Amino acid sequence: MLEMTREQFEELVSQALDRIPPELTRLMDNVAVFVEDEPDPGDPELLGLYEGTPLTDRGEWYAGVLPDRITIYRGPTLRMCESQEDVVAETEITVVHEIAHHFGIDDERLHALGYG
Repeated sequence: MLEMTREQFEELVSQALDRIPPELTRLMDNVAVFVEDEPDPGDPELLGLYEGTPLTDRGEWYAGVLPDRITIYRGPTLRMCESQEDVVAETEITVVHEIAHHFGIDDERLHALGYG
């Protein structure tokens, strides 16, 4: 398994977020991004997770709720990658994938776009 400190991995997530076009980041609403070392033991290969209400599902009722949560997992990413370059690329793909869920894009469409 590759070695990378949590701080280094958090920086990669931050850089991936910085590469999201400003036109999209301006549309993101009530969402927070976190880095965790490991996912739930029931899904140890999970690279990222979106929890919340996608923008496409929000209606007039949507007010006063906690932010949506995007979590990027360091351990599974490092275990599946063979090089630092792979970690950079996979982190970017995972960040885009989870942000797409915030916009209401499902896994099937993301796989078709190459973000699966």
